Amino acid sequence: MNWEQYKIPAAVVFLAILPVVFFQEGATYISRIFTIFIMFATLALALDVAFGQTDQLLLFTGGIVGIGTYTTVDLAASLGVSLWATILIGGLFAGVVGAVVCYVAARRQLNVIVISILTISLQLAMVQTFNALRDITGGNTGMEVPALTAEAITSTMGWEPLTFLYYLFLLLLTALMVVHHYLTNSKYGLAFDMIRQDEVSAASTGVAVVRYKAFAGFVATFFMGLVGPLYVQIGGYATPGMFQFATIDVLVLIILVVGGMRTIYGPIVGAALIVYVNEALQAAQEFRTMVFGAMLIVLFLYFRNGIVRYARDLAVDRFDLGDRLPG
Repeated sequence: MNWEQYKIPAAVVFLAILPVVFFQEGATYISRIFTIFIMFATLALALDVAFGQTDQLLLFTGGIVGIGTYTTVDLAASLGVSLWATILIGGLFAGVVGAVVCYVAARRQLNVIVISILTISLQLAMVQTFNALRDITGGNTGMEVPALTAEAITSTMGWEPLTFLYYLFLLLLTALMVVHHYLTNSKYGLAFDMIRQDEVSAASTGVAVVRYKAFAGFVATFFMGLVGPLYVQIGGYATPGMFQFATIDVLVLIILVVGGMRTIYGPIVGAALIVYVNEALQAAQEFRTMVFGAMLIVLFLYFRNGIVRYARDLAVDRFDLGDRLPG
């Protein structure tokens, strides 16, 4: 039996039943943790499109999430409309920013290290810009964010706000999984593989390296931009500090490495583990960086392909399951 065709439906069904099992009325702490988990899974899978597929280490995830957030919220306020009307525009603007950065990096033939330095510099600049634009972002004091609501759905299903938000993230993650699966199993996936393995050889065979890298950057940052307006719904407000490198990018990168790049399940497994560890360390913040650092060392030494690929390879070796296991 070929499990490949069932891996996305299986993941969606599993994630969809989590609120039914774990969410309790009034238990906002549990709801919040699960919502944060699925949010980081979405961001990690989005990063995989750029980093895992085309070797572009984009370290400005937080800044892109902030761009999507402030574009959506401020445009809605200016036009006097609901966030539903502007959320796609926020995602598209974030995607354009990501595509431009990836286009310039590809044209200049920057390697993965230089791209990471470039984007982390942009990340720091974006957060400083968010702080400086007080009339737009509220500066350090932040601003309240209108709620994304759908009374017809929540009242019918009996969902609390965080439950509804969880399912919004699940819908976004599902769309991203479908896009990720399509890209990796089409001509785009073949081009991505060639670019990742040898960019010069790929260009010599006619692959439009710059175009494919810019496209991967657009897809990744488009979904990151869509995450932004949902992310700030958790607390109902937005501050520049919510989009800092240490707040978002560090966790997203660790999640992707832990779970495994170029897989559908990797970001989900990685997010579950890292969000749990991060929450467990809330009472001992001084050990948080040390624990994550040690975890990365162990992973790079023994699990370079991530937990999901390691478990898959182990199952193939022991039980000879071959391609029947989903990746």
